[in-house]
Amino acid sequence: RKCDVLNRGISGYNTRWAKLILPRLITENTSADSIVAVTIFFGANDSALKELNPKQHVPLEEYATNLKSMVQYLKSVDITADRIILITPPPLQESAWEKACLAKGDKLNRCNATTGQYAQACVQVARECGTDVLDLWTLMQKNQDFSSYLSDGLHLSTKGNSFLAAQLWSRLDKKLSALPSLLPYWRDVDHTNPEASLL
Repeated sequence: RKCDVLNRGISGYNTRWAKLILPRLITENTSADSIVAVTIFFGANDSALKELNPKQHVPLEEYATNLKSMVQYLKSVDITADRIILITPPPLQESAWEKACLAKGDKLNRCNATTGQYAQACVQVARECGTDVLDLWTLMQKNQDFSSYLSDGLHLSTKGNSFLAAQLWSRLDKKLSALPSLLPYWRDVDHTNPEASLL
């Protein structure tokens, strides 16, 4: 009841491509005052191994530069650093992802150690740019069997999405608590005359 959520999840994209389309998604004409938070969640595709997945792979240094570029663009359209949250890639469960790759006739094209380097770079970019960061790669691996957070070793499962939502909510709750409600709580709606409550 306080704000709209716009999800721009674009399957298979990396930071090289996302950097190019960001100005189309959040334009210079977007009212920055109306934006409570922006999340940037990339790295799982960027960290694909170059020799086995050159289409999605982005070198580590370029990944960091692309994240910085996206943060700088948001700042240039008056979205302040305190409203930007970077999210690291989640960990990779290699044996499960290898099964998924083999089923498509491919070899294992990612490894968790490499994904971890991209996660560390994301954390470093957040530190340098003064934004918040959600280090999903580290947080998920606090559970020794983190595979339940992943549906196929790479993509988040229902449990993984719930974990991400809970972690993200703790960061968003503070930003949202001060906002006024645009619509009444359901118990406060006059069910005999809803128009009086809602219009």
